Amino acid sequence: MTKFLVDTTENLPQGYLKNITAGGKEILVVNIDGNYYGINNICNHAGAKLHEGSILNHKELVCPWHAAKWNIKNGELIWFPQKLKKQETYQIVIENNNVYVEI
Repeated sequence: MTKFLVDTTENLPQGYLKNITAGGKEILVVNIDGNYYGINNICNHAGAKLHEGSILNHKELVCPWHAAKWNIKNGELIWFPQKLKKQETYQIVIENNNVYVEI
């Protein structure tokens, strides 16, 4: 696996949705209650950029276009009228206040 620098913990406040491109993938990184999660940033329904969406209930990533909801922690679909695939998730590592995503 390769680690890519996302940012520092100081620059990723609670609930902030940060989009990065790493290893040819668009990845959303979010801080929820001091825990950092990484998930595919492109909605697998219609291609929306999920960092333009929102986080509900400290775990639900909501698509800005059609309100599909995924569990930010494991990528599982929580709600949508159609069955959608699980969103790919990524391991986040914190070292010396730096936030990295592993691909």
